[in-house]
Amino acid sequence: MKRLTAKEVQEKLENGEQLNIIDVREVDEVKEGKIPGANHIPLGLVEFKMNELDKKKEYVMVCRSGARSGRATTYLEGQGFNVINMDGGMMSYEGKTE
Repeated sequence: MKRLTAKEVQEKLENGEQLNIIDVREVDEVKEGKIPGANHIPLGLVEFKMNELDKKKEYVMVCRSGARSGRATTYLEGQGFNVINMDGGMMSYEGKTE
């Protein structure tokens, strides 16, 4: 599984890189703040919404601590997607949120 630290994700965004971020937390967690521009797909819906994703794009998977996004990353990798897990999740992310 490919990984980036929360700091690496933050640095890429601050340097103007366009990242396709998918936040797999639950609705109430996302209300507390998410990375600007992140798409919210709760973990339980990833299987049903993956048809909306593009296999040619790279996605960064995010959750609270990195565990659920790790499961989503493993699952989507198995379906042929190019995905990276953000280790440490939002608990480690110090960048801007919305």
